[in-house]
Amino acid sequence: MVSTADVGRLAVVTLGAVLFAAAGVGLFVVYPETLSDLFGIAFAIVVALVGLRIAGNVAASLFPDYDVAEVAVEGPITRDGGGGPLPQNPRGTPADDIVEQIDRADDDGAVDALLLKLNTPGGEVVPSDDIRLAAERFDGPTIAYATDVCASGGYWIASGCDELWARDGSIVGSIGVIGSRVNASELADKVGLSYERFAAGEYKDAGTPLKDLEDDEREYLQGLIDDYYDTFVERVSEGRDMDAEFVRDTEARIYLGESAHELGLVDELGTRREIEEELADRLETDEVAIEEFEPERPLMARVGAGARTVAYAFGAGLAGIAAEREFRLRT
Repeated sequence: MVSTADVGRLAVVTLGAVLFAAAGVGLFVVYPETLSDLFGIAFAIVVALVGLRIAGNVAASLFPDYDVAEVAVEGPITRDGGGGPLPQNPRGTPADDIVEQIDRADDDGAVDALLLKLNTPGGEVVPSDDIRLAAERFDGPTIAYATDVCASGGYWIASGCDELWARDGSIVGSIGVIGSRVNASELADKVGLSYERFAAGEYKDAGTPLKDLEDDEREYLQGLIDDYYDTFVERVSEGRDMDAEFVRDTEARIYLGESAHELGLVDELGTRREIEEELADRLETDEVAIEEFEPERPLMARVGAGARTVAYAFGAGLAGIAAEREFRLRT
């Protein structure tokens, strides 16, 4: 059945092609007497093709053929993706880009629902929460969908969605926070290095690897971990409507999708097709059309993003929110 939108898009594309073709003939065939007919026709064809592309983009904008936006969170979650435009190593998920995509989908009048695809072992605390907040304020149904891994910061994000779906073999959970530091004081002694302190504030250099950790510094750093963990538990408890003690009792374990579903950590088990059927029911339509929203980047940045094809290791994500002290936190 042909819809009004289909007719509108076809009309815009056809009109645009005719107008640009006419402009091309006028500019390169009729008007300049010094150009040969052959080159004039070639230029006219090029202009017509460019015009067809432009008209197609205009038609898609005026008559969008989608009603669900999909935003993907893949890889370790960081603030800026963890690298330059052409990284040598796998990049993480730039949280600011993900937030921009969700907000753009929310502002798009054609989008009625959000599908947040999660395949991440976690990552930095605050960027994860930024994505969760963006999903939470989306005006419409939101479904988080775990593909391979939805752990730690990924689960933090999922707590901002209406539902979490997963596959039987998806890895889900790891509701916890970890901090780490390298103790290189003995190695420094062996190679003749010493640490001389110049700092204002008793705990300014807590976690510095070239000195042993004092008991009060260890207690201070552990307190930071505990505070982040309390926040994590609170976010999951409120967003997923779970008892906080139950969340703590998971002890940051990971579960396969089937076990996570039995425990209530996952709402439904299903494939992508089944999720689309569920969204169609919610939107009261025969079927949904999903548009993948991607970050708006310059050409070189888009080329660099293509380098993120190397698989990342299983486990918790990176999070160096206190990297200047060589003390790392991660969810």
